[in-house]
Amino acid sequence: MTLFRLDASILPATSASRALGDLVEEQWTAAHPDSSVRRRDLAAEPIPTGVWQDAVLGGFSPEAARTEEQHQALGFATELADELTGADALLFTVPLYNFGVSQHFKTWFDLAYTDPRISPEGTALRGKPAVLVTSLGGNYNPGTPKEGWDHSTPWLRRVLADVWGLDLRVVERPFTLVGMNPALDPFKDMAAALKEEAETAAVKFGRELAELRPNPVV
Repeated sequence: MTLFRLDASILPATSASRALGDLVEEQWTAAHPDSSVRRRDLAAEPIPTGVWQDAVLGGFSPEAARTEEQHQALGFATELADELTGADALLFTVPLYNFGVSQHFKTWFDLAYTDPRISPEGTALRGKPAVLVTSLGGNYNPGTPKEGWDHSTPWLRRVLADVWGLDLRVVERPFTLVGMNPALDPFKDMAAALKEEAETAAVKFGRELAELRPNPVV
């Protein structure tokens, strides 16, 4: 059994998303003590943005006409797709940055998506169990002053669940900046409750992740 874990936070020592991801992973390893966890840390090893362009252009070109950069980019895309298709379960920890998707995650997704197995025509990930953990400095839930400002989580759900067809569970922890931003001090109690809810969900979904098996691809 193999769990693939991808982390995108640029602040690993204090990352709320990584801490929740640890809870998910703990449930996996408790259920599968002899399993392996394959990791990709996009903050420690970010993917250069130009690689995606080379992979796309290389895919449009006959193999003999591809540049060395295009060959390398397509090989890199294959490596990323291998990590996903070769795992029994997937864990993504991706914080919200500046109201949008982490650039590290977007670059990773774009490159992986060029592999035909998980491209729009591919179905290799359909039904594979996965957990997405996301953390948000503010609170963008319905009824809040900044409702609708979270342009990351809906996109993540779309590409992971709808495009790749993953059997996805989502853990969200809002208000991670409470305690750091004095303007958010009035929300300390709410933030504490939301943190507890997120931790409970991470444990629950971690257990479910360990119990699920990928659906056969048809």
